[in-house]
Amino acid sequence: MTRSVPRIHRIRRTARMAAAGAAALLALSACSSSSDTESGSGSGSGSGTDSAAPSSPAKLSGQVTVFAAASLKESFTALGETFEKRHPGTEVTFNFAGSDTLAAGIIGGAPADVFASASPKTMATVTDAGAAAGTPATFVRNELEIATLPGNPDHVSSLKDLTGSGLKVVLCDRNVPCGAAAQKALEAAGLELTPVSYEQDVKAALTKVELKEADAAVVYKTDVKAAGGKVTGVDFPESAEAVNDYPITLLKDAPNADAARAFVELVKSAEGQRVLTGAGFRTP
Repeated sequence: MTRSVPRIHRIRRTARMAAAGAAALLALSACSSSSDTESGSGSGSGSGTDSAAPSSPAKLSGQVTVFAAASLKESFTALGETFEKRHPGTEVTFNFAGSDTLAAGIIGGAPADVFASASPKTMATVTDAGAAAGTPATFVRNELEIATLPGNPDHVSSLKDLTGSGLKVVLCDRNVPCGAAAQKALEAAGLELTPVSYEQDVKAALTKVELKEADAAVVYKTDVKAAGGKVTGVDFPESAEAVNDYPITLLKDAPNADAARAFVELVKSAEGQRVLTGAGFRTP
């Protein structure tokens, strides 16, 4: 015989079941809402685009070829080593030479990623040819100095002293930024100077003095500093009339544009500026 359940018990059981069902529905709704928010499937400000974590930058690799004025050799070599350590898998190779020679190579199709020139004029030959990507930025300045034999045995104290008879003086070629700057300084002093030779870049001019094949050369302060005790530097006031700005640019057909762009940023950064000013360059 089936026992009937009192009506009051049936009502209480029904109420408990309804309450439990409501609680379950609320929990399910909360989980669904949380899932929607986390997955970004909601609309408006809760979209996945807004809440997604930023992706990490792509890893740099491969070779970066930098065409740079000869006077940048020491400082850029140091920055190249820093770059390679910071970005394992990259290799920075340099072509150091006279800026005009480098510019001609770039225009002629030589593969390169970055060009750093010792004057805006030589950089203009590259930008005018449409070979630069964007606008070149001036990153340092450089000033001239007279390099003499160690100890300055000829007692050179001015630009005028270089015009004296018996002194063998070398200059950079007039088409090279250091040669153009020397001519500008001579004009500012009202002097004429016939050197024993014109050299294709500033390092070649300095080497003549280091090898004692010349008594003096008009070069950059940075080169005198890099030479250490191999030469003695002599300042002259007319150098202030011939300060060279150094621009740098990413090249339009750069084979490794991403890494090249990162190298340019290193050169312009505070860290890069410390290396360059430590080598004797001036800030722009």
